[in-house]
Amino acid sequence: MQTVSNTRPNHPPRQPDERGAGTRPEYQGAPANALPLTASEDRQWATLAHFGGILGFVPSLVIYLVFRDRGPFTAQESKEALNFTLPPTILALAAWLLAFLPAVGGLFAVLNAAIWIFVAVASVRAGIEVNRGRPHRYRWNLRRIR
Repeated sequence: MQTVSNTRPNHPPRQPDERGAGTRPEYQGAPANALPLTASEDRQWATLAHFGGILGFVPSLVIYLVFRDRGPFTAQESKEALNFTLPPTILALAAWLLAFLPAVGGLFAVLNAAIWIFVAVASVRAGIEVNRGRPHRYRWNLRRIR
């Protein structure tokens, strides 16, 4: 009878990726059970963190929590995207709720749409810049998550 071990074998610092081409870079922040991201994967997830701003803060939060220890560029850019999208998402949610008030609902509905348009345009611009490999800093960002 053969037993199955739950332990992960020790891997050398550099491993071939799943496609068999090249090697995965070593990243000191990566946990033992996660492979570090390649440079192109790192840039891809950082770009998606910014593009996810169109949907609010949730995509950048998920990318930050899942990939922050696997790639330095993704960690930096997803944190920047999360810091940028969190306050406007909360404001847009509040404006959406206030849009149900009979007297001033139309004003808050317009404010809600303006917030989402602003966040969408800024997120797309940042995503394009990050996809080119350049880090992006939003001009109006609270940077509460460090």
